[in-house]
Amino acid sequence: MISFTWGTILAQLVIFIILMLLVSKYALRPLLDTMKKRQDYIDNQIITAEKSRQEAEELLAEQKALLKQAQTEAKELIERAKAQKEKEAEKIILEAKEQAERMIQEAKLEIEREREKAIAALRDEVGALTVQLASKLLEKELDEKGQSKLVDRYFEQVGRLQ
Repeated sequence: MISFTWGTILAQLVIFIILMLLVSKYALRPLLDTMKKRQDYIDNQIITAEKSRQEAEELLAEQKALLKQAQTEAKELIERAKAQKEKEAEKIILEAKEQAERMIQEAKLEIEREREKAIAALRDEVGALTVQLASKLLEKELDEKGQSKLVDRYFEQVGRLQ
């Protein structure tokens, strides 16, 4: 049977308490301190990671907003360029039409001037031929057949002038 003596129990209890104090001071406290530091480090890393994630999300949102703004500005710029191009094209077409109309009017005026010159020249020629014809008629009396030949020749000369 096991026998217990108060002296042995007391000695074992004192040794146990001393051992517990030593273990607590040299083993358990540093272990708990290390675990506390590790927990603080992990908590700090989690907080840092969360902040980094938030900053990344904010940066992503900002980049998306900037990209959308840039796309909008590019679209507006393209639209303005298209509108400007259309205005310039219309202006060029209008100027070309106006220039063509001016050229047509100038050509018509030139044709009219040339026609007037030709008519004046023809009148002068007809007048000269008429004077010649009259002088020839006055110089000699023509019979009807001779006069007909003379008129035919006159019309022939006038026809060549036209």
